[in-house]
Amino acid sequence: MRTTYMAKTNEVERKWLLIDAEGKTLGRLASEAAALIRGKHKPEFTPHIDTGDFVIIINADKVKLTGKKLQQKKYYTHSHHPGGLKTTTAGEMLQKKPERLVELAVYGMLPHNKLGHQLKSKLKVYAGAEHPHQAQQPEVYELRG
Repeated sequence: MRTTYMAKTNEVERKWLLIDAEGKTLGRLASEAAALIRGKHKPEFTPHIDTGDFVIIINADKVKLTGKKLQQKKYYTHSHHPGGLKTTTAGEMLQKKPERLVELAVYGMLPHNKLGHQLKSKLKVYAGAEHPHQAQQPEVYELRG
């Protein structure tokens, strides 16, 4: 009788993947990046083990949003004091902090538990075309579709 294969953390081979976000739609970019970070593209994927790769996203400032999302999509932060709610639109965030816009989209597609918090450290987002991870020799990854 065969048993189900369970990957072990020390046996997983991790790669560094480079994604160029220029002209890509934010949601499609984020869903594929989240799947790569989780390791769902690997045959040894195990839901409760970190089997994924590191993902570097460059040109975050050139990502596309469809429809009226630049004006209508809102992000909220609260200072935990009365009247401390702050609202930012996606358009404002794309101008001021494009890295944060992409990070929040990817983080929302990762599991919301201890494993998800651990996986967040495997995402590196940069507004421009330059990144400090040349030593890791990242492979260029082309998004599907």
